[in-house]
Amino acid sequence: QVQLVESGGGLVQPGGSLRLSCAASGSFFKLNAMGWYRQAPGKQRELVATIASGGRTNYADSVKGRFTISRDNAKNTVYLQMNTLKPEDTAVYYCNARAYLRPFDLYGMDYWGSGTLVTVSS
Repeated sequence: QVQLVESGGGLVQPGGSLRLSCAASGSFFKLNAMGWYRQAPGKQRELVATIASGGRTNYADSVKGRFTISRDNAKNTVYLQMNTLKPEDTAVYYCNARAYLRPFDLYGMDYWGSGTLVTVSS
């Protein structure tokens, strides 16, 4: 079992910055890929950024150059630094992680946090 807890959301003006954090806890052997997804009202959930266990990253075109995903494997935590925020970035942001629960597991399982709200408005 893996629990993911997001933090860092809030209200920010256009052009401002926020840093989201997601800490994983529970009983697991290893975290694999981790990522951030977001969902605005009336829209489907979309990928924002992912980071592999080795550090390779992937970003949605809409956030390239503005957002940076990183992770601290020793702390089982993934971060999302969001700069130059725009009103269209307003959404609930969800943390995702794939984890091996035991060292003999062949495949990891996906887990989701409950989300943190980011509102970009004047």
